[in-house]
Amino acid sequence: MNYRKFQADKIFTGFEFLDPGHVLIMDQDGKVMEVVAEMDAGEGIERYKGILCPGFINAHCHLELSHLKNAIPPHTGLIPFLLDVVTKREHDEALILDSIEKAEKEMALEGIVAVGDICNTNITLQTKRKSKIKWNNFIEVLGMRDEKAEANLLQYEGVLKAFTDAAVNLEADAFKSSLVPHAPYSISNKTFEGINNRTSHSIVSMHSQENPAEDELYRKGTGDFIHFFNKLGLAESPFPVTGKSSLQSCLPHFNKKQRVILVHNTFTSAEDIVFALDHAKEHLSGIHFCICANANCYIENRMPPIDLLIKNKAEIILGTDSYSSNWQLSIASEIRTIRKALPEIPLQLLLQWATINGARALEREDELGSFETGKKPGIVLLDNALQARKII
Repeated sequence: MNYRKFQADKIFTGFEFLDPGHVLIMDQDGKVMEVVAEMDAGEGIERYKGILCPGFINAHCHLELSHLKNAIPPHTGLIPFLLDVVTKREHDEALILDSIEKAEKEMALEGIVAVGDICNTNITLQTKRKSKIKWNNFIEVLGMRDEKAEANLLQYEGVLKAFTDAAVNLEADAFKSSLVPHAPYSISNKTFEGINNRTSHSIVSMHSQENPAEDELYRKGTGDFIHFFNKLGLAESPFPVTGKSSLQSCLPHFNKKQRVILVHNTFTSAEDIVFALDHAKEHLSGIHFCICANANCYIENRMPPIDLLIKNKAEIILGTDSYSSNWQLSIASEIRTIRKALPEIPLQLLLQWATINGARALEREDELGSFETGKKPGIVLLDNALQARKII
């Protein structure tokens, strides 16, 4: 059998850096055979300048919003941003499909091999059926009223069925699909209960604490979200006042060994991080904090408390969010943004977030995320400026 042999200034395995004296060997299908010393690799080595690392995992994206590129101004804050998405997302279907296709190609060329993608509809199916990327399709439920909970859930189960039906004709594990809540400010208690009952041992993604108003809504029943609800035709908040943060109010709805991905976390406190980790130990199979640094800067012009997450040993993963809230769909760009803001974070740690941590969060670590024998993780080349391009 013919093998491909790769060497670079550094090889990042998904866990650690190896020095230039190592060679990564793969078969023609991209399966890792082994990593060996250069003296044992033989001839035919492909040599690269920069860092070779496993394909990137984009743990949070909204592919179906790709047509909103440059449509929403930056730095508006969350609530004006949400209203813009609601009012601007409807467009000509041909434009939406073309934008989805272009965004998928952009991610593939940047070396993204798996995506946790938020889906409100099944419009991305046309592109995903042909894609080489692995997709975790998170069918996002919105439902503010208890009395409409079952009807809403049935509607989104119809979207879920479209993805599960499509998966039958695809390569194994090309799709993993599940129902997920949108955010604490858009899901009623009964809707949370319905999602929990339908997602035992599944992966659940939820937007969390993107704005201080989210906590105020649950602590006091006041704040900027009341204006948001008024715009949607609601006279008052449909959510209970708990006296607790939004995260502490809503995370307990999940108790069936789900793996939970909390997205954005821009205003998450140390107390909330500890609460989430403690809840996960007893009730969940895992919890992950997804940082979408460029989207955080685009919407709130603020970085999340990454230092607190690291200090509390939270498992961090990376996402891009959507073209409605980002300038590009690039995990390498997310790494550069975090590195610029927090240069003290070791590059090795950032690359772990982008590879093995993300693979674990999407339950794809058996195939992706690291250069371990038998896996087919893809290869990304990072140059000295941390610009990325796909090698395999």
